[in-house]
Amino acid sequence: MRSKPVSDAHARYLKSIRRDARHVRLSQIGILLFVLLLWEIGADLRWFDPFILSSPSRVIATIARLYADGSLWLHIGTTLSETVLGFLLGTALGALIAVLLWWLPKLNRILDPYLVVLNALPKIALGPVLIVWIGAGMASIVVMGVLVSLVVTTVTVLNGFLAATDEKQLLMRTLGATKLQIFTKVVLPAGVPDLISALKISVGMSWVGVIVGEYLVSKAGLGYLIVYGGQVFKLDLVMASVAILCVLAALMYYAVAFLEKKVRT
Repeated sequence: MRSKPVSDAHARYLKSIRRDARHVRLSQIGILLFVLLLWEIGADLRWFDPFILSSPSRVIATIARLYADGSLWLHIGTTLSETVLGFLLGTALGALIAVLLWWLPKLNRILDPYLVVLNALPKIALGPVLIVWIGAGMASIVVMGVLVSLVVTTVTVLNGFLAATDEKQLLMRTLGATKLQIFTKVVLPAGVPDLISALKISVGMSWVGVIVGEYLVSKAGLGYLIVYGGQVFKLDLVMASVAILCVLAALMYYAVAFLEKKVRT
């Protein structure tokens, strides 16, 4: 239930906040519409070759053709299911590893240089190896999505846990609290913002991992459409797939942002 303003000044302040939020949202929509309009006009006036960069109208027509032949939802469903699965597994495993490393400080010190190296390692290079190990199927694509987001999630969440103030932990120890109590009452609440930040980062990283996996081995999915469209020079199909990816990635990001809003209220 929304609380009532305590004064006229408070009411004016809340009104200004809502007005600024509307202005930001309208500006975002306006920029998007301007870019789409400029893209369409540029293609019509031949400012650039529409065969290479396509145009909004051609992208919409391509999506309509995919919908008409019944393949649109197959490709969207394939990529979305792989991404969501990779995102959930990568986030859960990363958070659990972060908890383990916080719980065992000596293990954290031992593994710290390896985490740094793994974080810098381009996981995409492991794609061909994963295909040999796991096989050419959905499993290898999901594992790629997990690997891309796993280390980033671990490092981000662990840094949030380690940033918890020593004073509060010392006070809890003085009062006889166990390590589990210290973690649940002090460290975990302090690490929630970093966990949310890790979720936001993991969303994008999961999409990258899954699309790269589909580049390497896939018979369906948006990544497959991008590769196929590039091979047969159907660049409208490539741009349509990219546009759908942008929409899906934005929806997942805003879902995480909605979760963040619920957690912090």
